[in-house]
Amino acid sequence: MPFTRREFTKQSALTGAGIALTGTVAALATAPGALAAEDSHQGLDDDPGHGHHDEPGYGALVPDPKGILALPAGFSYRIITHSGVTKLESGEYTPSNHDGTATFEGPRGVTLLVNNHELSGTRAGWKYPVPLAEGLVYDPIAAGGCTVVETRRDGHTAEWVGIAGTSTNCAGGASPWGTWLTCEETEDRAGKNGLLKDHGYVFEVDPYDKRANRDPRPIKAFGRYAHEAVVIDPKRGHAYLTEDAAGPNGLLYRWVPPHGFKHGRGQLRTLADDAGVLQATKCFDSSGQFVDDLSRATEIGTVYGVDWVDVVDRDAKTVSVRKQFGNQDVTRARKLEGMWWGDGGAYIVSSFARAESPVQHDGQVWFYDPKRRTLTLKVLLGVNADPSKDGAFDGPDNITVSPYGGLVIAEDGEGIQHLFGATESGRTYPIARNELNAGTAEKPEYSEFTGVTFSPDGKTLFANIQTPGIMLAITGPWKRQPNR
Repeated sequence: MPFTRREFTKQSALTGAGIALTGTVAALATAPGALAAEDSHQGLDDDPGHGHHDEPGYGALVPDPKGILALPAGFSYRIITHSGVTKLESGEYTPSNHDGTATFEGPRGVTLLVNNHELSGTRAGWKYPVPLAEGLVYDPIAAGGCTVVETRRDGHTAEWVGIAGTSTNCAGGASPWGTWLTCEETEDRAGKNGLLKDHGYVFEVDPYDKRANRDPRPIKAFGRYAHEAVVIDPKRGHAYLTEDAAGPNGLLYRWVPPHGFKHGRGQLRTLADDAGVLQATKCFDSSGQFVDDLSRATEIGTVYGVDWVDVVDRDAKTVSVRKQFGNQDVTRARKLEGMWWGDGGAYIVSSFARAESPVQHDGQVWFYDPKRRTLTLKVLLGVNADPSKDGAFDGPDNITVSPYGGLVIAEDGEGIQHLFGATESGRTYPIARNELNAGTAEKPEYSEFTGVTFSPDGKTLFANIQTPGIMLAITGPWKRQPNR
């Protein structure tokens, strides 16, 4: 049943400002430790650990003499895979362009990871494409796919192909039943860019069972568009999906399963192409006014009511899905990127907004509450005036919920690139800095971070430097972060 503007407006009036605005803004969260929302609580003596003196994070980052990763004192890293250096079990080099990643618990302390490789177009354009493993290929011309990585406590590492012949595997999401959903961030059809099959789909990869990955089949019920990430509501079975696109800006989607469908291993492969209902977001504020773009929100704590509008042609046979809607039909956002399920809902990233959007910013993180059917702005990054200088964050991308409170976010902005944390109130702090300079001393270039995710036991933070493609395992004195 749709959540109408009248219902949301009535609820807002009954609950007061709590639903419309959960805090007032003192400053945008652009600098490490900056307050994204004004701290009205000043840390009284009878409330230890919650005052302004309780700074988040782990302190300053220490430069790496190896020129790879700067970390706080007491932390260290280990390289797990390195494109063109480490090899798969089958003998080929690790593919390049590491992207979305998730971890899965294996036997006897083993951690399994599924790692996307964001390789677009044909294999001829890449030095290290995903190898065409027998039985695991969707389109033999396409360069992308996923690898599965096994790490053991003794440091032993193994890697093999999970799926090949897909394109532009950007982010994705872990399913509640222990598989990886990998997303193609492209709308290329068969014949375009030399590809033999249609692309722009979601595929499922099982890290535990190689046989389950044979004969890859796209989940066409989720639609064909520039997919970025996906999460599954473990209670309701709904899938939420982001679209990284512009001209017009992309959409946040929901897929509602058909009546009687039960999720589980291999079940998504059984769905008809038109199974369930694919819908796009339509938001309105507490006064009942339609919100055309998420960039309109300029204050931490802003809450929008959410309705859902059915997609007519989910396979975009003639018109891209996002272009099937008029400007008053749906709520758009630029660079809808990473997602993560946690705290009973979905955390959703919009990386930035520029001239194509009503209001400019350098990153938002939203939280969708499926029970209340609301989107709440949790983190807001103001436009970074000088990305070449360390200290400010911009362009959030992949995201994970931290077992130590708050979020950990991979930066894909301009200039210097970080992994950074955000507390529950939106305060930000540095965790790592990419020091692998792919440019020159005069014009340094630093690749984005991707695939940020914790190990199942919470002791190791995995992340990738996308180019050339390096997976890193970070350990150290993790601690609970303050709520404020």
